[in-house]
Amino acid sequence: MKKLLGVLLAITMSWPVGATVLNNVEVKGEIQTIASDVHHNDRDAMVPADLYNSGTSNRVLAGLSADLVEDVTANILFQYADRWGEDGDNGRNLDGYWNQVRVVNANVALHNLLCAFDLTVGRQFYGDEDSAVMYVGPNHYNAERNGYVNSLDAAKLTYADDMKSVTLIAGRVNGALGGFWAHKADEKVGDVYGADVRLTPSDMVKLQGYIYDLRDAEINDADGVAVHYANAGLYGAKATLNPEAFTLAAEYARNYGGHDMKGYMVKADIAANIKAVTARGTFVYAKEGFLSFGNYTPGLLVGHRFDVFNYADDGVRLFNVGFDVKPADKWTVSLDGFSFQGRHGKHAATLEADLTVKYDHNEYVQLFAGAGYVKYGSEDNAPANHLSRFYRNDRDNFKGQLGMLIKF
Repeated sequence: MKKLLGVLLAITMSWPVGATVLNNVEVKGEIQTIASDVHHNDRDAMVPADLYNSGTSNRVLAGLSADLVEDVTANILFQYADRWGEDGDNGRNLDGYWNQVRVVNANVALHNLLCAFDLTVGRQFYGDEDSAVMYVGPNHYNAERNGYVNSLDAAKLTYADDMKSVTLIAGRVNGALGGFWAHKADEKVGDVYGADVRLTPSDMVKLQGYIYDLRDAEINDADGVAVHYANAGLYGAKATLNPEAFTLAAEYARNYGGHDMKGYMVKADIAANIKAVTARGTFVYAKEGFLSFGNYTPGLLVGHRFDVFNYADDGVRLFNVGFDVKPADKWTVSLDGFSFQGRHGKHAATLEADLTVKYDHNEYVQLFAGAGYVKYGSEDNAPANHLSRFYRNDRDNFKGQLGMLIKF
């Protein structure tokens, strides 16, 4: 953290003495530290030692935002990530730390362009963090992904008013795109183009439609052979109904781009507020091979480590029931149950139960903790090409994690 703040100070001090163009300078960023420990009740070739993280990881994002001139804002954000104890007995020299500092935001935003648009050009984050289809940026509360975050080198044009917003984006991925490609370093993405349209016809109704196209992508097929796609991507729509008492959302997304790019996803969410209790439910049904680029990681175990849409070669059928309780103003306690199966349901479900607690020390600092248990489903009647580590007889995992999140 001291190193990053030193970089920011050096940038500020190096600005010409007579310059007066910097206004509304803000220091922005966050620090997330997560410690986790996972117990496997049986270790063999089907249970890799690194299936889940056991240890403590730390990620720091720190940067500046400033108005250069009227309606022009410059943003820069650095990141540093490490795991406790990786420095060895003698630690590392300064060069070792510098090599772990990366630039994840470096852009200029033009506001009120042609009196109607916002334009952001340069390295940036994109999307909603809870999106199941498209998100590039930092995630939270996830021990297995608390490391370097990705970004887009892109131009993003947005028009928005009280009733609608339209976003167009074009650029290239700076690193591996999330979701499906997060664990496949040998797969490549060329240019990314996208459009996102959101409508708010009333206070209770929200509608969204999107399409994302990836050019010159190399994607591994079922046999691990890289297949080149001149165009590949997904399109979809989402509707949200939000009266005072409950929220109901439904989303459909489908891939395109080749004879084997025929995956699709259906996702439905419902939540009801009853005084200090929120009851939640989620259902996901996805065909095998559905390519997602989102950040939907349900639960502390299965969803943290694996892309839920590639949970099995025959797709996924997921049920989630949960409750959020606020026993006091600063406390939130959540209890969740999950059922994971291939979409055809040809094997016993893998079951997961999680208990999480969040404590808001103030509006900037939050402490959180969680404990989870997963009982893997039986291999009986599972598809012949299933991922065996998901369906193991008489095996389970226990996980606990502690964390701190500071945003500034």
